[in-house]
Amino acid sequence: MASAIGAHHSARARSNVWLTPPGITEALGPFDLDPCGHEGWPTAKELICPPRDGLTEPWHGRVWLNCPYREIGAWLAKLADHGDGIALTFARTETAWFIDHIWKKATGVKFLHGRIRFWHPEGYQARDNAGAPSVLAAYGPECARSLRDDTRIRGTYLPIRSTP
Repeated sequence: MASAIGAHHSARARSNVWLTPPGITEALGPFDLDPCGHEGWPTAKELICPPRDGLTEPWHGRVWLNCPYREIGAWLAKLADHGDGIALTFARTETAWFIDHIWKKATGVKFLHGRIRFWHPEGYQARDNAGAPSVLAAYGPECARSLRDDTRIRGTYLPIRSTP
């Protein structure tokens, strides 16, 4: 789940819940945990959904993260500390959170070609794209290999840390 990210900032947006396009987690999964889950949106085997707070609960296994944008630094810091997962976020390469938690801590990134379209909780794709470029950030060698080797998600992979 993502909240307040991209084009859905607009005044005409009716929801602040923007779900991961299913093809992304299908291509890169399976995932054990989505700490920003949405009931009925199967991104991982276990979902932490509101009112539970995935940022404060313990994480386990391979994590999928499409987090609320307003607290992105805290979410990415927790994923980096966990060391096994993939995050979907804007490619805001110059921001402090990107520098601190992706450039300095991720194993690899995949800059997506084109702009993705998120999904609404009602099960349909958003009419407009995200309004900005997106990136997948991998933490841990297995997740980095998934990004590097996947051919279903169009993008350019860039290793940040060496993987065995």
